[in-house]
Amino acid sequence: MGYRTLLRDHRSVLSIAFLAMFSSSLGQSYFIGLFQAPLSDHLGLSVGQFGTAYAFVTLIAGFCMLRFGPSVDWINPRRFAAVILSLLLTGVVLLTLSPWWWLGIVGLGIVRLCGQGMLTHLGNTLAAREFTTMRGRAIGLANLGIPLGEALLPPLVAAALIWSSWQTFWWLLCGVIALPWLWLLLKAPWPSAPGVKPTKQTPHGPRPFREKRFWLLMPLLMALPITMTGLFIYQAQLTNSLDSSLAVYALALTGMGIAKLPGALLGGRWVDKLGPVKLARLYLLPYAFAMVMALTIGGHISIWALMVGGGLAMGAQELIASGLLIKLWGAENLGRVRSALSAAMVFSTGIAPAVLGLALGAGAPFHAILLGMLLFIIAGWLLAQRVLREASNIRAEP
Repeated sequence: MGYRTLLRDHRSVLSIAFLAMFSSSLGQSYFIGLFQAPLSDHLGLSVGQFGTAYAFVTLIAGFCMLRFGPSVDWINPRRFAAVILSLLLTGVVLLTLSPWWWLGIVGLGIVRLCGQGMLTHLGNTLAAREFTTMRGRAIGLANLGIPLGEALLPPLVAAALIWSSWQTFWWLLCGVIALPWLWLLLKAPWPSAPGVKPTKQTPHGPRPFREKRFWLLMPLLMALPITMTGLFIYQAQLTNSLDSSLAVYALALTGMGIAKLPGALLGGRWVDKLGPVKLARLYLLPYAFAMVMALTIGGHISIWALMVGGGLAMGAQELIASGLLIKLWGAENLGRVRSALSAAMVFSTGIAPAVLGLALGAGAPFHAILLGMLLFIIAGWLLAQRVLREASNIRAEP
């Protein structure tokens, strides 16, 4: 079965998962970053204060993911989506219309939680849980929603802000996104809840933070988002260190978005054919090779290599992560385990820029930081080998 057949036979679930991933753009860092200046003015915050508030609400969102993320395992997905979308709309109202800065910050936190957090969680969990033999392709198709948002929204923002306010754009975008959601919520068939809510008399499922194999696997899965966050935040220092320019970096970002497409589509096919374990051992190679290029060659080509190599790996990462989590903990527990992984990633990507900032402030050259990133990738790969061997011995789900 190819992608065309998959779309024909399962278009309802795939549409829900894809739209959830695209709608998560409202809470993604790249989208909120496009409005950093007007948001800071609206809330009456300096750039530094806005950054501190952003990091704070991101960490709070991570704790909320731990608390509420597992509920996707027992709440009806239609109801789950309706609640998350209602909360997201509430967050947008508070962020764009509140006259008090603290209430606007609360709105920002809700947008981060429901956008990047819960909608991404819903889309990936549905695509991974509702498919078996075609799971990789299904997750790959769903994940195309994120690069589509990255490709479409920045130029739309740049054009719209010429003739309208940033609040107007947010509301227009919410209206456009709401139309297909209303149709899906009212007319489309949705999958049922896969389980029942745990009680004192029933098991609560796995507790990944208490399992050694989860901690051994996390560095491999977190190496890419942590290091890419550092490259995004400190792009000026990166380009200066590699004798490149911000103009080249901006073009390379487009290359990164394009590279995510084959990363997701080819990655989905390869996950289905080879399995997530084999791909987990290989998918970071293009990015690690780009790190080596940056450390040894430098120049414009290294910027392009980092962005394109990172894009290829990012396109495949979610397919591999979901496949590994299902192999190790079962599809019925995917919501619980994915929420733990998502929370860990939120915490680490929120803290990583501060740690790198301290290192740069202490005078560390960016080449040393790139070397540290490469060593982190290698260490994560080595630590995960024991868990990957265990996963390879688990019989595939029927």
